[in-house]
Amino acid sequence: MKIILGVAATFGILCIRQCSSFHINNVFKMSNIMEGSSNMLPNSNRREFVGKLIFGIGIAAPFSPEKSLAVEYAQSIPTEKAATSAGRRGCKTVTTPSNTIVTCTGDILTTAQNPEGRLSKVSATENGVSTSSVKNPTRYSPPWSYLTETSDSGAAWNSLIKNVNKVPGAQIVKVTDSYLHATVPTEFPPGDGPDYFDDLEFVLKADDNLVLYRGASKSSNFVYPLTQPVSDRNTNLKRLEKIRDSLGWGLMGQQQTGSNRI
Repeated sequence: MKIILGVAATFGILCIRQCSSFHINNVFKMSNIMEGSSNMLPNSNRREFVGKLIFGIGIAAPFSPEKSLAVEYAQSIPTEKAATSAGRRGCKTVTTPSNTIVTCTGDILTTAQNPEGRLSKVSATENGVSTSSVKNPTRYSPPWSYLTETSDSGAAWNSLIKNVNKVPGAQIVKVTDSYLHATVPTEFPPGDGPDYFDDLEFVLKADDNLVLYRGASKSSNFVYPLTQPVSDRNTNLKRLEKIRDSLGWGLMGQQQTGSNRI
């Protein structure tokens, strides 16, 4: 009998990760039924009875996530200790029993964050590409050369600004003579609200006739048991490639294919 109750208690603990409190209460109610019912069975059939009953509870306990069950909390900076926001800054995490959504706003280039003017890389916990992600092939894309259009850095920069404004839904947040930050509604995975936007950043390197860039989603969606976010289907990379194609600029390296994750 101790073995039977031990199995039921263990299942109740495991259920916490994927079941609602209603289902958990049912598990413990069923353990009482098991105690009475299993005593009516021959010893040879008790183990089989317990196994089938627990399996049946697991199948009969479908879960539909509710917003009321979401837990929201702010991650400290830096966030290396959180597996779903490792390598990112200024993150907020919303967790339900079915998924975890991490939204980070601290990866945008600032003088305090990076006085050298280097764009942030794109970590394995987010979707997108950056010219700074040289150590991660699935998040890297090489710089652009505007010499195929013009040798005038100012003219090239103005052309870039005009083309970014043509991107559907684009809103320019900040623009200087060498830095551009815009936001674009996230294409995939879909979502609503102010968190579902992608960042577009560009840095002009006039001395090298180059433009560096970063395109990344603010939010990452982790669905249990995935350890990496649901893929953006390379929408960030494709958007950047459309901008480059419209400008007619060159690519200073091999064209990237992005990530093949689901």
